[in-house]
Parts: sequence; structure tokens; C-alpha cells
Amino acid sequence: MSGLDVATLQRRLAEFAAARNWQPYHTPKNLVAALSVEASELLEIFQWLTPEESAHVMRDADTAHRVTDEVADVLAYLLQLCEVLGIDPLAALEAKIDRNERRFPVPENP
Repeated sequence: MSGLDVATLQRRLAEFAAARNWQPYHTPKNLVAALSVEASELLEIFQWLTPEESAHVMRDADTAHRVTDEVADVLAYLLQLCEVLGIDPLAALEAKIDRNERRFPVPENP
């Protein structure tokens, strides 16, 4: 999967939707709703696991496949939302990390 980047993935997602005439449904509101649903489906896998079980969830092939699929769904809707709103997701994340580093400085030795 080398050579993939955010812009390439966003283009593929847009082409997929366009080929099926789904663009009218890809409004920010609908994409956020779909993102929430997919995040909930990911949460459902972990809902009743202990912390220890959740740390080892990828050891079971069937569960690992489900987790991977839901992560992909969440990322797909997030990338589509960013495309529709004109947000550069990597720049947004970098700016957020920068703000968090200022907000939560490394504690000095006690």
C-alpha cells in the first residue's frame, strides 16, 4: 500500500461516491452522522471487554478483521468530511498537537 497519501485516498473516495451518484448525500451533516455511527460500531466491539482483553483484541483474526474494517470506515468518513469542508486533516492534527503541547507542558521534576 505504499505511495498512498491523504489526497489520493480522498480522491478515490470522491470517485467512488461520484460513480454511484452519492455526492448529494455527502453533506457535512450526513458525513458527521455517518462518522458517528461508524465510531459507535467500532466502540461496540470493545464495549464489554476488560482493559486487558481490549489490549489483545487484534490476536483473534475475526475480531481483528472487524476492528480493521471499522477503523477504515471511520477514517473514510472523516476524510470525506474534511474534503467537503476544505480541511487539511494532517495540518489540523499538527496544529492541534502544537496547541496541546502548549496547553499541557511536560511537568518539571517534582
